[in-house]
Order: sequence, then structure tokens, then C-alpha cells
Amino acid sequence: MVSELAGTLTKHKLDVAALKDAFYHPQGAPAPVKFGTSGHRGQLGTGFCALHAKAIAQAVARLHKERGITGPVLVGGDTRVVSRDTANLCAEVLAANNIPVILPDMPVPTPVFSFEILSGRAVACLNGTASHNPPQDMGLKYNPSNGGPADAELTGQIEKYANEYLQNPAAIQTMPLEEARQKGLVKSADVLTPYVTALGRIIDFKAIAKSGIKAAIHPLGGTSLPYYEAIKKQYHLDNMEIVDKTQDPTFSFIPLDHDGKIRMDPSSKYPMSPLIKLVESGKYAFAGASDPDADRFGCATQAGGLISPNHALCVMADYLLKHRREGNSIGRTLGTTALLDRLAAAQGAKLDEVNVGFKYFVRGLARRKYVIAGEESAGMSVSGWTTEKDGILAVCLLLEIMAKQGDIAHLYDGLTKLYGTPSYTRIDVPTDDETKRKIKALKKTDFSNLYTVAGERVTQVRDTDGIKIYLQASWFLVRPSGTENILKFYAETFLGEDHLQRIVQEGQKLFSK
Repeated sequence: MVSELAGTLTKHKLDVAALKDAFYHPQGAPAPVKFGTSGHRGQLGTGFCALHAKAIAQAVARLHKERGITGPVLVGGDTRVVSRDTANLCAEVLAANNIPVILPDMPVPTPVFSFEILSGRAVACLNGTASHNPPQDMGLKYNPSNGGPADAELTGQIEKYANEYLQNPAAIQTMPLEEARQKGLVKSADVLTPYVTALGRIIDFKAIAKSGIKAAIHPLGGTSLPYYEAIKKQYHLDNMEIVDKTQDPTFSFIPLDHDGKIRMDPSSKYPMSPLIKLVESGKYAFAGASDPDADRFGCATQAGGLISPNHALCVMADYLLKHRREGNSIGRTLGTTALLDRLAAAQGAKLDEVNVGFKYFVRGLARRKYVIAGEESAGMSVSGWTTEKDGILAVCLLLEIMAKQGDIAHLYDGLTKLYGTPSYTRIDVPTDDETKRKIKALKKTDFSNLYTVAGERVTQVRDTDGIKIYLQASWFLVRPSGTENILKFYAETFLGEDHLQRIVQEGQKLFSK
């Protein structure tokens, strides 16, 4: 009910017609295709336009032909301005290359693409989304037969081919969508019912319904809306209320983020402020949200307000280790809390630390290695489920934990009493291409004479994704963004907030030389 969130709307609106015009008629040469941690992204216009979509689709068609990959490709996207246009263009190119296409009639969440591939109904997917980025951004992701984000070898090949087609658009094959439908090359499919039904094997919805816990759910204008509606109906969750069903491709109803931009980020207190107010009012004990493509999660509770993704991951990991252990490891990215390490060690589980990017968890998830795999940017999945991040799963799992064990904030506090209280920060530092190149070129041998930072002994240096320096009870990481001119600086210590500030100051000074 939109009335629940009255007074939170922003006072501006993007021009949809202008955004579409920029997509079809960019003012300048299209930027080269470049896959970051997950797909090619850019601002509508030269950053991402219709030619990008067609070039990437033609590159995928060429890749499939060369590698003998047969079977249908699932094509779709989120609720952004040109997501449907992007999906249709990709379908027309694939069909012209005689590749069967599944083109659902509704927006498709990122985890559902993975679910459909792993279920054997598609061999790969093209997913039009820019995740939680501002609404004037757009992107396109490719997932192969393992259901997860494509690895560097695959994306490198797609980049190479797509950039060739950007230079030679005449080589791109295309077939009108209606003709492709008539020839049976493009078909629709129900991608909602199988996912929602299977989710009932992972989540204890009976416990949620029985608990009566009042839950507010906000899809943030994204693809998860019909999925939460179906979950509520199928599992008789009268205590779950979808508090805003607005679907607006400009996302102008989302409160502005810290930098004055619209950003549909469920882990930021700014876009999540309406939900935080709902739990603070006492009307709801729990509030959950997913970003537009539903691969990230956010939650707030009465006791804790907005819950940090790091805190939520620890609570979920502890719960799964104790109650549903499948696999013997926790997976986390370089920038994710080391409290997971302590938790894993105490419970006899292994801990895998991987580079930033969910693609590094795919093999372990597919082999049912991970009890949970997660990242500080609010992405997670579990063994036996998707090999992509799943924000819907995360929200439902957190709600189950609330129903069975109590407030997420209290549960996290209990973990810190057992394993220590970490102080954590992530800072985005503006930079330039030259500085990014310098940071990328650094090796751990460049720090062989670094013995102490903030009064702690250096125990290890890792250079696989930026530079991570490990201290006795702390760590910090500097890595260049793959898509923006920023350096991401992460730091964590178990020695208190004052010590964290020392690490930030000395660590940033170390990399500003």
C-alpha cells in the first residue's frame, strides 16, 4: 500500500522518452563493451545503447556456434526503462542466428535466470539489468550453463567479438520478433511458478506463517514484486505485507541516496528509509527489500534498524551451519567481514576467501560446497539453490530466522559476544585512470618492507584483486572499481572504532604515495 510510505517520494522525474531516445540514438560513438564483475554497464546513450545489446547478442550467438552449445537461451531483464527493448533486440539477433529463445512476458529476477538454467530449461541467458545503479544506467549480463556469472575467459571472448560488431554493425544478423515467434524460434514461458514452488523446499514458510511475525516487504519497484505476491499467496503468509507495489521505470518514488542520486540499493539507509521508519513505528517487526533485479537484499528490524549485510550474513551463516548444514564451507569475498572466519572455525567449517565477484563462488555452489556464499555488498546464495545472488531467498531466510530465533540484531550481538565485535568500513575514494592502473599493477612484493600498520604486525599480503593487507586482528583492502573512477577502500578491525580510524588514515596514506 503506497499510503504506508506517504511523504517519502522524491521531487523529480526522469524523462522516459529522452532516455529511450538516448538508447536508440546515442550522441556519439558507443563506448567499447567491457564486462566488469558482472556484465557490461553504462549510462544510456554512448555508455549503453541498442547497438551494444545487438553486438553482445551477436557475440553470444557466435560463441555458442563455435563451441557447439545448443539449446534455448533465456532472455529478459528487470523493470528499467529499456529493459524490455534490450531483451527484444537480443531475441531478434539470437533468432536470426537460429538459436531458440525463451522470452518471458514479464520482468525476470537475476536469480530466476540461474534457477531456469540449472533446472535444464535453458542453456544460458542474457539478462538486461544494471542492478541497483541509477535508472539512467543500463547493462547486459551473460550466464552460461552453470547458471552463474560468466568467468573471465568467457566474458573476454564476448567482449572481443562484441567490440568487433560495434565496429562493423552490418555483420549483426537480426530477424523481426513477430517473424521469430511465427517460426517458433521465440517462445514465452512461466518462470514464476517453478521458482516459487522450489523455494518452499529451501525456506520454512510454515514456521513464518505460524509465528505471526509482522513483515513489511518492499520490491523497490523491481522484478521481485510478482514473486513476493506469489509467495504470500502460495504459502498463506497473511502476516507478510507488500507495502509498496509501485512499478515506475524512473524509480522516482525511491528516496535519494547519499550522493543525491536515485539508487535502488537495499543496503543503503537512504532508499531504505521508508522501511526503517515502518519498523521503528512498531507496526512491523521485520522489513525486507530486494533491488530491481532481485540479486541483493536488505532488511531492517525493530531492535537494530537497518541491518548491515555483513551482520545479516553472519546470522544466516550461523543458522545454516547449525540447522541445515549442506556443504562444509563458508564462502566470502575479500571485502566481507572476517567474523565469518571466526564463526566458521568455531563450528568446524572451512572458509574460502575469494576475489570480489559472485562468479568466484559458482563452482563451489554447483558442487554443494558452500553452506552459504556471500559478499558485503548484500549478495548471497546457498548450496542446492542458485549459482547467482538471490535477494528473494535472503529476505525469506532472514524472515524465517526471525520467526524461529528472534530479532536479527539480537542474534548478531550474541555472535559478537562469542567471537568478538568487528568495526568495519568501506570508503569510495574518487580517483583517475592513471591511479587505478598503478594500483592494479601493485604486487605483494611491493610491500615486503611493510612490517606494521596502526601498531599491528603485518601477517600477510594478497594481490589477486587489488591489495589486501592482513594484520593481527585487522585487515584493509584497496581495489579499483571496474566500472567507475573510484578506489574502494575496505577496512575491519576487532580492536575498536578508534583503531579502525587509525587503519583508515595510515592505509589511505600508504596508497596515496
